[in-house]
Amino acid sequence: MGDKQIFVDTNILVYAHDLDAQEKHQIAKTKIQSLWDQSFHPSTSIQVLQEFYVNLIRKNVPLKTARETIMDYLAWDITRNDEILLVEGMRLKERWDISFWDALILAAAKSAKARILWSEDFATDQEYEGILVVNPLK
Repeated sequence: MGDKQIFVDTNILVYAHDLDAQEKHQIAKTKIQSLWDQSFHPSTSIQVLQEFYVNLIRKNVPLKTARETIMDYLAWDITRNDEILLVEGMRLKERWDISFWDALILAAAKSAKARILWSEDFATDQEYEGILVVNPLK
């Protein structure tokens, strides 16, 4: 990991695989592909992969394809949900007055020692305790 560590939120993964997202799809697909080409593994979390799986199913992706897609992303640095993440998520929710689910994403990014959080849901260029939010779609 290190200074380059990037944590990827659900929406960026969804756009990378959603052919109906047109321009956002092309941008996200290119950005995600660039992460696969790096010398380090990007980060995400079990929460993100769970949300991503549900979104794939909602978009009528065949179950086998959805499962195989999630399995591919398990090669990344995966933050697992546990009691430490839960407590940190609650603290971050209170500190930043954000949704609990977003706070868990921040807690996971922090646990992964990410310096950058790729997301469309957070305020772009906002810094949360050393994690800079970047919207890679812009």
